[in-house]
Amino acid sequence: MTELFGVPIQALLGQLLLGLVNGSFYAVLSLGLAIIFGLLQIINFTHGALYMLGAFVAWLGLHYLGLNYWVMLVLSPIVVGLFGILLERLLLRHLYKLDPLYGLLLTFGLALIIEGLFRSIYGVSGQPYSTPALLQGGVNLGFMYLPIYRGWVVVASILACLLTWFLIEKTHLGALLRAGTENAKLVEAFGVNVPLMISLTFGLGVGLAAFAGVLAAPILQVSPLMGSNLIIVVFAVVVIGGMGSILGSIITGLGLGVVEGFTKVFWPEASSTVVFIIMVIVLLLRPAGLFGKES
Repeated sequence: MTELFGVPIQALLGQLLLGLVNGSFYAVLSLGLAIIFGLLQIINFTHGALYMLGAFVAWLGLHYLGLNYWVMLVLSPIVVGLFGILLERLLLRHLYKLDPLYGLLLTFGLALIIEGLFRSIYGVSGQPYSTPALLQGGVNLGFMYLPIYRGWVVVASILACLLTWFLIEKTHLGALLRAGTENAKLVEAFGVNVPLMISLTFGLGVGLAAFAGVLAAPILQVSPLMGSNLIIVVFAVVVIGGMGSILGSIITGLGLGVVEGFTKVFWPEASSTVVFIIMVIVLLLRPAGLFGKES
């Protein structure tokens, strides 16, 4: 059996796949956070709870309405995005001119409320969500066995990230979003409904979290705690990439997932802390993050 640094190649490739899967979730979730903070200056601590909510909406749709995975992959982000727009209009809109700390405290409280509500109804044990028939099984690549669903997660996440980046950075709508957050009065003078655009931006950010939740449902059990177990790592990813950097969140999320996967092979004890170690080093050398801009 071929080895590299004393570790079988198959084991390394398996961890590479696991790292890419985890990195895909990090990328999509951190992208949503980066959009919300970069355009709205809101530190959205409900992101983990809305990721969990996206998975639960998919599970509820399957078990009570008979809506399959493919329908819920589209419908769940829309439902959670509309819920996010409701939160923005009723609560967050009043905090835009205040210190970002107020937004963090409010969203942290909302996250506890959402998580507590689902814990009181479903407990802490997870609910199983079956893999769609089209994506079951795996492919033997010769050097490793690739589960089809995990490959799909990587592809779907990268496509979602690239499409979102293109929308924000390369389209007329994205230009209006960026301009509206920089100088709302000037953009409104051209007849653009800036408050509506801000609401849609927040809805897009939380919709990405729900999309990641649906992707995670067949891999993880759908649980009220699934978001709280992930959100701290995702915030670290955003800080490393640079707060508000869209491309930085995508690249950093995927890269840190791979680093975390390889750490489990060579230094398992550090696998749960390697992201935070990297965050400390990056903040010491470049406080704005790898792709962030110095203010």
